Amino acid sequence: MKDPEMLSFIQGLPKTELHLHIEGSFEPELMFKIAKRNNIEIKYANVDEIKQAYSFNNLQEFLDIYYAGASVLLTEQDFYDVTWAYLTKVHEQNVKHVEIFFDPQTHTDRNVPFEFVLNGIYNALEDGQKQLGISFRLIMSFLRHLDEASAFKTLEQALPHKDKIVAVGLDSSEVGNPPSKFQRVFEKALDEGFLTVAHAGEEGPSEYIWEALDLLKVTRIDHGNRCLDDADLVKRLVDQQTPLTLCPLSNLELKVIQDLKEYALPTMMEHNLLVTINSDDPAYFGGYMNENFWGITKALNLSKVQIAELAKNGFKASWLSEQEKQEFLEQIDLYLKNN
Repeated sequence: MKDPEMLSFIQGLPKTELHLHIEGSFEPELMFKIAKRNNIEIKYANVDEIKQAYSFNNLQEFLDIYYAGASVLLTEQDFYDVTWAYLTKVHEQNVKHVEIFFDPQTHTDRNVPFEFVLNGIYNALEDGQKQLGISFRLIMSFLRHLDEASAFKTLEQALPHKDKIVAVGLDSSEVGNPPSKFQRVFEKALDEGFLTVAHAGEEGPSEYIWEALDLLKVTRIDHGNRCLDDADLVKRLVDQQTPLTLCPLSNLELKVIQDLKEYALPTMMEHNLLVTINSDDPAYFGGYMNENFWGITKALNLSKVQIAELAKNGFKASWLSEQEKQEFLEQIDLYLKNN
């Protein structure tokens, strides 16, 4: 099959994104614009210099730049602009539904009010639904390199906004910060009616996935690559159809894998794991949804049927209603049939 045909197929496929950090969609051009608007000096002379810095050996190197970039975000308008830029980008890629993360502690620790962060992001998502037809859910993530007290404080700030935030998650530096560190925070979040998800098994061991399931009671595992180290864990994930939100280009850029050709996706699909494709931090890792789909398609020689299955998994793993899911699954079946 020729490349243009497959690229066109990926472009036209209805998609959902379930693993996206809104701060990680902050493109250098917009970063410069907002830094100038807020009179903030950044250590890069131009856009090209920032892009050259986007070469990472591990998760921590990326996080250092990620937090530096986020430091220029100060106002509600800033958060709106970043979110709107992401939505217009994925609208062009035929993304129909997004469930995105935001990291309030990254901003409240700089004395940016929680409400500025939340309202800017949420207002853009609402406008995206009205103007672009992209439905959404919003997930508030705790930074795992910070302490439990900080997470509890953030959860308290979120309580008046349950109408806007549907779930809590766990991200940032994984190794040495196991899910168990936040068990009590997640228990409180569950009591308050939030859904839970957690990053586990990206750089951390398969034990972290067990902890996320058993202690944090998550409905999805973000990343989860290391589940293949443990046959019992794979069986459980398959039996429960717990979704894994995989991020291929992120894993490549952060050296979780050395080459997309060695990506374990086909093995995961053979095991009947509910795997989904996502972009994670697309501004930093060289691609949004279509680029991630194209990267794995080319590297692993995936068929249209396999690509369509991955797109369907995204909707199955989402928090859309059963009726909405069914409508999208039928759309994908029809699209596959016609192409």
